[in-house]
Formats: sequence, C-alpha cells, structure tokens
Amino acid sequence: MKKITLLLVGAVVAVTVSLGQSLTDGIKMLNSQFKVNSTREVFKKLYDANPKDPQTIYWYGQSLIAGFEVKPADVAAAKAVYQKALTDGVNEPLIWVGLGHIEILQDGDLNSAKQKFEQAITATTETRGRNKGKPNANILDAIGRANADGSSKQGDPNYGIEKLKQAAAIDLTNADIEINLGICYLKLGGEYGGEAVKAFQEAIARDPKNALAMYRIGKIYVSQNNPDVFNKYFNEAIAANPSFPDTYLALFEYYKLIDVNIAKENLDKFIVNADKDPHNDLLLADYLYRARRYNESLVKTKEIEAATINNPIPRLNMLYALNYEKLGDTAQAKTYLEKFFANAPANDIKPTDYEFAVLVFSKFPGNEKVTVGYLEKAIETDSVKANRINYAEHAARILGRAKLYAYQLKWYQKIAEWKGTLTESDYLNLTYTAYNAADYVQTINYADKYIAAYPDRSNGYLFKVRAAKALDTTTSPGIAIAALEQQNEYLMKDVEKNRKAIFFNLYYELVYFGEKAKDYAKGIEICDKMIALYPNAGEENTFVVQQKEVLTKALANQQKNPKPGDVQPAKSGK
Repeated sequence: MKKITLLLVGAVVAVTVSLGQSLTDGIKMLNSQFKVNSTREVFKKLYDANPKDPQTIYWYGQSLIAGFEVKPADVAAAKAVYQKALTDGVNEPLIWVGLGHIEILQDGDLNSAKQKFEQAITATTETRGRNKGKPNANILDAIGRANADGSSKQGDPNYGIEKLKQAAAIDLTNADIEINLGICYLKLGGEYGGEAVKAFQEAIARDPKNALAMYRIGKIYVSQNNPDVFNKYFNEAIAANPSFPDTYLALFEYYKLIDVNIAKENLDKFIVNADKDPHNDLLLADYLYRARRYNESLVKTKEIEAATINNPIPRLNMLYALNYEKLGDTAQAKTYLEKFFANAPANDIKPTDYEFAVLVFSKFPGNEKVTVGYLEKAIETDSVKANRINYAEHAARILGRAKLYAYQLKWYQKIAEWKGTLTESDYLNLTYTAYNAADYVQTINYADKYIAAYPDRSNGYLFKVRAAKALDTTTSPGIAIAALEQQNEYLMKDVEKNRKAIFFNLYYELVYFGEKAKDYAKGIEICDKMIALYPNAGEENTFVVQQKEVLTKALANQQKNPKPGDVQPAKSGK
C-alpha cells in the first residue's frame, strides 16, 4: 500500500498547483456547518480536475453530506460519487469507507457498513517495515468520522471510538482524529461529556488554533448552562478563527433567550461569515420573534416562504407557530406545529421544539397523550439527564391533571430509575399516584420504601393504610390490620395531636376482630386500648365501654358453646 499512498500525495500536489486551493484547505472548510456551499464549490473544482484521485473523491463526497441540513438527495448524490469511482476503476479502501458511511446515513445494514470498514483496514495494514501490522491511521479516522456522523441512532459510536483510539496512537499530530473521537462520545449520551471534552482538549493540544475543538467544548458547557466556561472557549475559538461562523451562531442561540442585544451582535457576525443562505434570513426572523416584534417576524417569515417556495424550509412552520402563539392565536399555532413535525427532518427538530409543542397542545383538552408524546420525543433528543427528568416530570403532571394515573405512574417510575437516589417528594409521587391508579399492591410496596427512607414522615403510613383498606376484602380479610398498627405506632409518638386518628384506627380493628374474625378476646384488648385514650366519661368512652360489655358476653358464650373455627383466647402458658 506504500506505493498507493505516494501516488495520492502526488495527486494532491498536482491539484494544488493547478487550482491554487489544496485539498487541505477544503477539508478545513468542512469544519463549519455553515460554509457548505462554498466548500462544495472548492471540492467540485478539485474533483473535476482530478476525478480519479481517491482522496479527492472521498472528500468531495463528504462535502455533499456536510452541513446544517443534510437532505436525502445530498446523501444520494454522495453515494453516486462513490459508486461512480468504483465503476471508473478507483477501487480504493477510502472509497469503501465512504460507501459504508453512506450506508449508515441511509439507515442501511450496519453490519454491511462495518464489513466495508474492516476490509479497508485489512487492505491498508502495513505488511512490512517498522509499521508492520499497523492499520492506516487515515482509514481509521475516516471510519471514526462515519460513525460520529448522523443522529444518535445511526452508526456505532463505540466501534468508532475503538478505531479512533487506534488511529490516535498511530498518528500523534492529526487533530481531526480527536474531534471525531469527541463526537462519538457525545453520541453515547450526556454522561460521556467529560470524555468528549478530554478528546477535544487533545485536539487543541495537537492544533492550538483549532477553532472547531474549542467550539465543541463550548457547546458542551452550553448544555450545562455554564456561561463562564462556554464563553471562555467560544472567545478562544473566535480568537483562533474569527471567520468561523458556528461560534457566533452558538452565542446567538444562547443569548436570544436572555439578551437580544448580545444575540443580535452575534447574529450579524454569523451572517457576515457564513454562506449566503435562506436559513440565515430565518435566523433574523427568529431574532425579531425573540425581540417581541411578532408581527415583523411574521412578515419576514412570509417573505422567506415566498422566496423558497420551490425548496421549502420546514422550520418556517415553527416560526409561524411561535409568533401566532404569542399573538394569542393558539389554533393557528397548533396547525403550524402539526405541519412542522410532519415535514421537518429528525435532525432539524430540537428539544425546545417539543417543549413548545407541549405548551400549545396542552391548551386543547383531550390532547394529553399527544402532548406527552412530544415530551417523549424531547427526552429522546436531549442528552442532558436533568432535562430529561424535567420533561418526564412535566409529562407526569399533564397526565395527572387528566386523571390518567396509570400512565402518570409509569412516568414517575422512569424518573425514579433515572434519579437512582430518591427524595421524599419522589416517594410521595410514586405512592400517591399508585394509589390514584388503584394499584394498591404497588402502593403498599412504595409506601414501605417511603417509610424505610423517611420513617418520621406521615404520608408513607397514610397511603399504606388507605391501600391496605382497599385490599381488605373477602379475598384478603384483615390485611389492613398490620398497616393500621404500624401507623398507630407512628402516631403514638404524639398522642395529644393524634388521639382521634389513633382511636379511629383502633375502631377499624375492633370491627374486624369483633364482627368479622369473631376474635372476641382480641376485640376486648382493642377496647382497653381505646378506653386508655379516652378514660374519662364522654361519647367515646361510653361507646367503647358498651362495646366491651357486648364482646365480654360474646366471649363467655363462645367459651360455653364453642363452634368449629371459633378463635379461642391465647393461654397464659402457666
């Protein structure tokens, strides 16, 4: 493979001389999501000048699938470039990796893509010399890039991490390897943010002017709402590359909800440095919305819609919905939201879009399950655990207001699973909702856990008793007694405060033992406890004394005329 590598380098040099822009320049331009059009122009010129150079073919294909909004047609165009290369006899490992990348983006067979990757690794592994047995780092990096790309459900980030770590150990200077490694970690979820930061920091160590790595770290700290840290990294990214537009957009997106003046300043810088694109006009309409200039925002949105009628931008529907909701027309907002979710590609939908949908749909009775469905989508697309928990709590509240308690309980169970360590509020939500859902066995289960965690709180005992009473039927007679006795033990810590509650609990036991179980001796014992609570003459004392007399006579009669199944008083053992 050494001979092929030398030929590739020669081809790149030739293209550089003839066009004045190198392949390396084009690759650097790919770092921005918002210079796609100009980047594609560079690669198209390079490709037209040398259509059989594997590296040029590969990177031209990559330019077609780069950018903020990648459409199926873009992916199909990149695939056609790679397939044409094979047809033209450019049967090179880098092209195989490119086709595997396309297979991932088209949700094809992941194993088939991996087979192409492994074949490329085998074909480029050195067979002699000091690098004998070592794979080609550029091939490993391209494989990592393929698995870093796309949505969180596409590719295999763990596989990508494995290959990128191999590449990083072989090539100690290529910052791109570490950037792809960081992105793969992010695809695994927010809990891997620390590992991603380490990878991006290593990219900066390899290339101190790498604005992309600095921007990527800043984005992680934006997700943690840590402005001190993300501003530091964004400022460093701007200093390293003032023409890198992505940083300005990130600052606009953050500050548009906080300070519209700072947002506008960064939006202006973004527009100057990004390719001219209708999406940029969309950001201006968004700014007008954030500045509470709703009618102006609507006018701008309509202008963009008219200009892009042959190539519609789905996010326009979201802007319509946002503005109409603020102007009080929730019916229009709902209609445009439905259009947005029906037409927007998955990678263009943000967690905040689902949040807004919840706000609108929750205003229409009977839409509770639809509304919660949007929250489910928000959870799927948000990697921050705290945000997912907030969405889930919102879903639970919506279902609770609709009295859909069984569904509400499932959400509280998810929250408990994600949290691990539960607060008293968490235990109360689980116990109370299980009771409302008439799942009394589950109520007792959660109440027991509640009591174990918070033995000095009353609600665990309360809901255990309520659930046990609900189960205290002909099929489970007496099941409430243990719960009542446990609650009374708790209530007895403050008799003066809880005297009446203790008395009523004992009354329930008295009815059970005196009428249902026919355990008159136990009934008399309960009467003595009740008299001890109200020893002086009064309504309660009179009632219990009378009941004790009745039970005493019943016990005497039972002992004189025993029947099968009668409960006999326990013997003293003397």
